[in-house]
Amino acid sequence: MSHRKQTPNDFLKQLLGRPVVVKLNSGVDYRGVLDCLDGYLNIALEQTEEYVNGQLKQKYGDAFLRGNNVLYISTTKRTN
Repeated sequence: MSHRKQTPNDFLKQLLGRPVVVKLNSGVDYRGVLDCLDGYLNIALEQTEEYVNGQLKQKYGDAFLRGNNVLYISTTKRTN
């Protein structure tokens, strides 16, 4: 087999060090650079910004998000 099917874990490992959007069950978005995550989807972000209804509410340096609050994580394009 020359190609191995990519697992979700493989996908997440590729996101390390890249800008991501993390959407919580509450509807709040956190945007930042993915620093690390574990098997429970606990997420550490750097250069974190909190968005509520699409509007920037707060800026944090580093942030930790508990995995049980995460609805999804996705990549984002840099705007600069």
